[in-house]
Amino acid sequence: MNKILRNFSQLLPVWVILAGVLGYFYPAFYLLWRNYNEWFFALTMVGVGAVLHPQDFRFIRRQPQIVFLGTLAQFLIMPALGFSIGYLLGLPRDLRLGLIVVGAVPGAMASNVISYLAGADAAYSISLTTSSTLLAPVLTPFFTYLFARTLVPVPVASMFFSIFKMVVIPLLVGFSLRSIFPTAIEEIKEIFPAVSVIFISFICGLVVALNRDSFGQINWLIFAAIVLHNFFGLFFGYLAGLLYRLDIRRVRTLAIEVGMQNAGLGAVLSLKYFTELTALPNALFATWCVITASLLVVIWRRN
Repeated sequence: MNKILRNFSQLLPVWVILAGVLGYFYPAFYLLWRNYNEWFFALTMVGVGAVLHPQDFRFIRRQPQIVFLGTLAQFLIMPALGFSIGYLLGLPRDLRLGLIVVGAVPGAMASNVISYLAGADAAYSISLTTSSTLLAPVLTPFFTYLFARTLVPVPVASMFFSIFKMVVIPLLVGFSLRSIFPTAIEEIKEIFPAVSVIFISFICGLVVALNRDSFGQINWLIFAAIVLHNFFGLFFGYLAGLLYRLDIRRVRTLAIEVGMQNAGLGAVLSLKYFTELTALPNALFATWCVITASLLVVIWRRN
């Protein structure tokens, strides 16, 4: 059973694409559950907290400087790229805002699995993801405001509390479950990533359903923007690792961490505080970043 669940979780791009197709052709199903997407995302974070182990945090205590530098790289590189690419391509306001939001969210939890499969430093990846996630209530609203304040009013305080409720509190609940029921959680730990995949896929399907009537007005530039955002995130993340003088495994880890974003959170925040079209780059990025990261696994495992 665990092997089946593990294989299911590793097929995230397939399920996201399938959810998008269903959202386009059968939008009524997704729209029925629209008001629950914040709860769905919070449940994914409970699962993330439940599978984290106390030893995953030893790295932060032992080498806090490279965790800090990696987290700094992520929050500086990705929002700036989102702003710059949207501006240079001349995207409409809502799509430009969507690129900024997807750049301002923390790293994706899937990056930990990708780092492990690619032979990078999984412990460093977990530390970076955890650090950026716990800092997200402050840094995500701040960088969204910094780069998007000329486009729309950014409700910084409301975003802080929303992220705290959807991310930090569920993570703490997951940590608590792990500490209170360690044996039981260990036996069913493969369930949590599978549930997260289902909920993330649902959120992406919902975004497609909400933007179904707008697809005819969306040109190829948004897809080019997603590809460029992800590519340069990987590139500058790799470059940052070299500048920090990290060993090659950690350089690769930082590239993966910067290039992969928790776009599910970006989609939820976009739907809550901005527009349905703003959520679209987040849904597209959620799919594309996993595909490119999977290609890196193949390349780096050979080298």
